[in-house]
Amino acid sequence: MDMGQYLEIFIEESKENLQNMNQSLLDLENNYGDKNILNDIFRVAHTLKGMSSTMGFSKVASLTHEMENVLQALRNNEISTSEKIIDLLFECLDILEEYITEISNIGDEGDIESDHLVKKLNNIMNADTELVNQENHSEEIAVSSNEVIIETEEFSRNIVEKAVQEGYSGYRIKVELNPNCMLKSARAFIVFNTIERDCEILKSSPSVEDIEDEKFDTSFELIILTKIDEGELKEELSSISEVESVIIEKIVLKEYNTLAEHSETETETKQDMDMEDNADEEEDKKQSKTKKPKVGKTVRVDIDRLDNLMNLVSELIIIKTRLEDIDDDGRKQNMNEAIEYLERITTSLHDAVMKVRMVPIERVFNRFPRMIRDLSKELGKEISLFMSGEETEVDRTVIDEIGDPLIHLIRNSIDHGIEDPQTRKRLGKPDAGTVKLIAYPDGNSVVIEVEDDGQGINIERVKAKALEKGIITKDQSDAMDEKEAIHLLFHAGFSTADKISDISGRGVGLDVVKTKIESLGGIVEVQTIKNKGSKFIIRLPLTLAIIQALLVNIGLEKYAIPLNSIKEIITIKTASIRKVQNQEVVLYRNHTLPILRMGKILNVDRKEPEKEDLIVVVVKKGDKTAGFIVDSLIGQQEIVIKSLGKFLSGIKVIAGATILGNGQVALIVDTNSLF
Repeated sequence: MDMGQYLEIFIEESKENLQNMNQSLLDLENNYGDKNILNDIFRVAHTLKGMSSTMGFSKVASLTHEMENVLQALRNNEISTSEKIIDLLFECLDILEEYITEISNIGDEGDIESDHLVKKLNNIMNADTELVNQENHSEEIAVSSNEVIIETEEFSRNIVEKAVQEGYSGYRIKVELNPNCMLKSARAFIVFNTIERDCEILKSSPSVEDIEDEKFDTSFELIILTKIDEGELKEELSSISEVESVIIEKIVLKEYNTLAEHSETETETKQDMDMEDNADEEEDKKQSKTKKPKVGKTVRVDIDRLDNLMNLVSELIIIKTRLEDIDDDGRKQNMNEAIEYLERITTSLHDAVMKVRMVPIERVFNRFPRMIRDLSKELGKEISLFMSGEETEVDRTVIDEIGDPLIHLIRNSIDHGIEDPQTRKRLGKPDAGTVKLIAYPDGNSVVIEVEDDGQGINIERVKAKALEKGIITKDQSDAMDEKEAIHLLFHAGFSTADKISDISGRGVGLDVVKTKIESLGGIVEVQTIKNKGSKFIIRLPLTLAIIQALLVNIGLEKYAIPLNSIKEIITIKTASIRKVQNQEVVLYRNHTLPILRMGKILNVDRKEPEKEDLIVVVVKKGDKTAGFIVDSLIGQQEIVIKSLGKFLSGIKVIAGATILGNGQVALIVDTNSLF
């Protein structure tokens, strides 16, 4: 059975399950005794084990199986929850995330090893129980006159014995499928799922891998441990479609030393077979690594939104038929009505498609509680994270790109902003610092705020560092106001850290954040008060696919300027333009407005001499404004953004292109890059 078709679903669901486990572990850390949280973590580990076993990812299955054992012991109060155990479970979570990343990249778990974690998990299990010498031993579960051998490498003897002591019963189940069954492995998977709801499967014959690959006839056998009644289990399994018969027999645990009938020849034969299997597995791994699976990006969509989309597409088909049927009589009036109707549908269709692309920003926010926990431990600081607006929806493209800038801003706040507990106590602040992560919609934009209650930005220190690095001169430093000084933080390679650490101080800082945000069509603003804290405000467009733009003529070319960056359109006299420090400016509404000649910046040939009256499009970026001189205005239009491709990706002034109704291409001006 080809499992490749299910790989995308497996990766998506695994990531979601791991995120749930991460959140539950964080909750458990604050409430050791909560059994509901332990049950949630156990369910996630159990689900991951089942999914990975089905897909053939043995490393994930093995690690989650060992995690299950520890979690089960915690649920049964055999061992008590501690910081050490939670740290270990977090380590397991990190390795599982690495496995899933490798699977999404190469279709295989890669060379990452988790044996050290399995050993640690086993040590926890054996810490409070009597250790049994298990080297070179195996166990036997006897059913009537038949004997089934369970190797100690697969199952720990003391776990089986403990399960029997606690009232579990062992059964051997033989399941016979209908000879005409079309999908034997799928039917077997349903049987496995049904059994695993209330039972623990110890062994299957043939192996799980062989069953998944349909390398069996019509029957298979399972060894299980359970507390439920034999009759109830048989009834559940018999009710599954295409299951011909179910035979359940109770088993008895015997000591290994009674197994006299196992000869050395059989052992040697088994070892030879194992070596062959291992060689085959290594060959399969080599082949799988050379072939990268195709894993697409997915978005989970509410079914109502898809229904709405389908209805609008149906309306488009109707209007298409109507346009085809318009005859010569009253053609113009009917055509105009049809075009107006079509315009309404396309607008609604645009809104519907945009909503389908939208996903809650919670998907990004969910990774930060764990990061805050790890950083606070590493730095010896107490940090409280407050999040709000997780339900705010953003374009999927923005979600994929915004994570790294937010990670850097939060790390920056914790390392540079929030003081150590002793300093905070001296300043009369609570021992625990607070980081706030807030998102909310604002018109056609989404605003994300990262705020801390730390020491704020030391303006004088920023200026001193800039002077030291030669970024500014002494005269520039003296003339700088607070906003201009803060802007120095976004200069490439600038850092105020005195020493290099894993968290900050490598000179790769806020310039990367600024570049990434501006590439998404957004802006970053900073507010700070000494000893009160800092706030970084990110403003992003709702969508990157379809935007409203102003089309203008510059020379012989048409250009589009995003409407959300335009403040107003004015007319000025050529004679009113002055030069200040080699920059053209004009006095407008008692403020100095920098003037940019777009024809020169874009290197466009002019079709006629400059007029006395100039059309100026005033654009804004945060609290800054500038005027772009254009030749004429075409009008406002909804445009679809198209990428320029990797060969033209380095052009700073151009953000992309769009195709106009007449087939011409208009370039989209990146206004942020011109400030």
